[in-house]
Amino acid sequence: MNITIVGAGNIGTQFAAHCAENGHKVVVYGSKPEKINKLLTVVNEENEIIHRGIIEKATDDEKEAFSNTDLVFVTMPATLMRLNAQKIEPFVKPGLKICIVPGTGGGECAFYGCIKKGATVFGVQRVPSVARLTEYGNTVKAIGYRDEMFVAAIPHKETGECCKIIENIIGIKTTPLPNYLNITLTPSNPILHTTRLRKFVRRLEKRGCLQESSPFYENWNNETSELLIACDTEVQQLCKTLPFNLSYVKSLCVHYESPTAEAMTKKISGITGFKGLTSPTIKVEGGYILILIQDILPLIFIRAGDFNTDRGVCKS
Repeated sequence: MNITIVGAGNIGTQFAAHCAENGHKVVVYGSKPEKINKLLTVVNEENEIIHRGIIEKATDDEKEAFSNTDLVFVTMPATLMRLNAQKIEPFVKPGLKICIVPGTGGGECAFYGCIKKGATVFGVQRVPSVARLTEYGNTVKAIGYRDEMFVAAIPHKETGECCKIIENIIGIKTTPLPNYLNITLTPSNPILHTTRLRKFVRRLEKRGCLQESSPFYENWNNETSELLIACDTEVQQLCKTLPFNLSYVKSLCVHYESPTAEAMTKKISGITGFKGLTSPTIKVEGGYILILIQDILPLIFIRAGDFNTDRGVCKS
């Protein structure tokens, strides 16, 4: 297939290497094409090469990227989903497949125009592994590949075919989900990241800036875990209320095998793949501030009074 990868970050580089390794013609669409090598490599924790492939080219030109592609992997943050959908939509032909990695973040809504033009939009519930660039445009380190991945597609009848695509490219058993809501409501990054960031916002409220840029996961604490579990509980209550099969929306308490705040803190702060990941901050005069704070503030201005501690759910 002709495959376009949108984004040359952690997951984009990983998927590009996998696709090229499997014999597909790969174009990487990114803002810095001159810095992307044709030979892309995935290494493991010991820096041993585990996947490697040669892409056709890297480009920042939409026509080059999307006019002749069969499959698009979108690996950009949720805040850029609508912008990328607008770039892809003019080139959509019936039969085009667009995969959102990971599929949370409202991507199915952003790509609704593409669906109306005949594209199949599908998402993976979680990324295949933790992935971190060791050299931009060249090498990515992948830690802890999953034993199984889960996929949903719109329209639903295409889910089986989309599962085969992921299995063939990534080499992991892939299971079809009963509907896309099982991806949309999966309580992974949408609440994992924002509950942790709420801790930083509270510090910003008091001091105007952070005194240091601390590790994002290694300094995880019980206060954050309590908020995470409260949000997770609310998601599970929502799933029980909705008239759909949402049996694959697994609680984070189950996913991380951590039923209490103390157990959750120990689990998250000890995950090998999370080691060394810093907080999204930049240095300014007097300390550090969060990057893209205008994008994340609406998501994380959760105050203690918004929670009913008896039920563990948000009031509003």
